[in-house]
Amino acid sequence: MNPELAIDICRKAVQTVLMGSAPMLIIGLIIGLIVSIFQAATQINEQTLTFVPKIVAVFISILIFGPWLINLLVTFTIGLFEVMATL
Repeated sequence: MNPELAIDICRKAVQTVLMGSAPMLIIGLIIGLIVSIFQAATQINEQTLTFVPKIVAVFISILIFGPWLINLLVTFTIGLFEVMATL
């Protein structure tokens, strides 16, 4: 295994992780911003109000983006096995 191949595999792994986690992180960020604006407008400082909507939104986004995420991971894994077979 040459260094270029190892760097390429690591680059693809990081890219896959970022692409796979981006939808959940973005939805959590948007929900957190909405809840923060709501808390600032109503001056309600309840700690559970910040976590519960974000957790629910992330779980729903996992259900929505689950098939795409599985397809992304399967494609990466198949590509990784194909590279290992050529070594």
